[in-house]
Amino acid sequence: MSNESGNKPAPMHKKHIARLQREKQQTRIILYTFFGILGAVIVLLVYGWLDVNYFQLQRPVATVNETEISLQEFEARVRLERQNLINQYLQYQQYVQIFGSVETASQFLGYNLETTLQSIDFQLSSPETVGESILEQMIKEEIIRQEAAKRGITVSEEELQEAIQSGFNYFPNGTPTPTITPTPFVTPELPAEALAFLTPTLRPTSTSQPTESETATPTFTPTLTSTPLPTFTAGPTGTPFPTSTPYTEEGFQKTIADLNNNLMKFGFSDSYYIRFFENQLLEKKLREQTLTDVPNTETRVRARHILVADEQTARDLIKRLQNGEDFAELAAAFSTDTASASQGGDLGWFGKNVMVPEFETAAFALEKPGDITLEPVQSSFGYHIIQLIAKQEQPMSASQYQLALDVAFEQWLTAVREEYVIETFDFWRGRVPTEPNFITVATEQASIEQTAQAEQIATFQSVTLTPIP
Repeated sequence: MSNESGNKPAPMHKKHIARLQREKQQTRIILYTFFGILGAVIVLLVYGWLDVNYFQLQRPVATVNETEISLQEFEARVRLERQNLINQYLQYQQYVQIFGSVETASQFLGYNLETTLQSIDFQLSSPETVGESILEQMIKEEIIRQEAAKRGITVSEEELQEAIQSGFNYFPNGTPTPTITPTPFVTPELPAEALAFLTPTLRPTSTSQPTESETATPTFTPTLTSTPLPTFTAGPTGTPFPTSTPYTEEGFQKTIADLNNNLMKFGFSDSYYIRFFENQLLEKKLREQTLTDVPNTETRVRARHILVADEQTARDLIKRLQNGEDFAELAAAFSTDTASASQGGDLGWFGKNVMVPEFETAAFALEKPGDITLEPVQSSFGYHIIQLIAKQEQPMSASQYQLALDVAFEQWLTAVREEYVIETFDFWRGRVPTEPNFITVATEQASIEQTAQAEQIATFQSVTLTPIP
């Protein structure tokens, strides 16, 4: 009896039972708290990922009359622009390698290549600079879309498809033949009082309109038109609309598919290219409707100049000119613009929006042939002494007229912009992409080359290891 009674468990008191219940309850609370914290962390991580990769991308970086421009499209446009800048930089570097130096390449191209490379490098290293430019462009595009809608300007599906096919050089109905032929025109002869200010060797031998290569450029460098420039491949292309040779419907569709794949890498939707062509057509129609009164003639001047590095030298030369010394001789002896110095400083004919603003303003302010600027004209190139040879109303060439249309359209856009409520949100400054860059492009190019090499090896192995029947 005693043994049996010894094997029985001791009866639990109420205090023991209460303690066990408290311990179980505490354990449950700890577990609930742990899983609650874990769940909260997961929710925060998921929300953080969604916020960065979805919610923020839908936030507007700007609004135009309450129409939003999203961060998602803004970032994609910046990435595409950076790729285009990198492509330009790499291509210019190839020019330098071909010609052996920046100076030789600059002389051949007709502009300062070193300055161009520095400008591209500055933009790539200053994300906000590219961001501001892209944001401004997107605002302008939205104004164009809204202004076109106001005026009842639309783009039909047929027009859109034709523009897309033409943009890729796909002409299912045959390549179109140009119907507009530029009309040649003759420039009036220089008046006698103008000829008096040109040395006999520099006087024109004909009255034909000078070609655009003879027109002075803002950089005061010679325009060379020898052999055509070769084309180069600059690595992965960021240009979304390539040109190509005629091809089949199947090839055209493949090109569109490849385009979409490339654009999606930058963050675009698969319909972006359609909106791109639609924007182009809307702008073209809006230009046709608003630029009906832009004249195809302009006041142009023929002038010559002496360019020097410092103001005092310029003032000394002005005194020598006032004392009767020959302008052409002084230009040949002192002008740092060697291209025009060999021509007595003669820059040929030029119109508005060709020279740097300071030079243009001073040149067009001169009234009579022979007038000279009495004060040195300072520009980013140095100090100019300008003499007016002639001023005439002349017809524009095709490219000059196009430039006039572009300037008029920008002026029109600036004016009409005042009618729109535009708001920008500065948070975009912290979201400007810094890729692609030279490192990512080099890595991508190396990956492409490795893939190509692997494919070549695989092809070689399949050929060499296939038994001959």
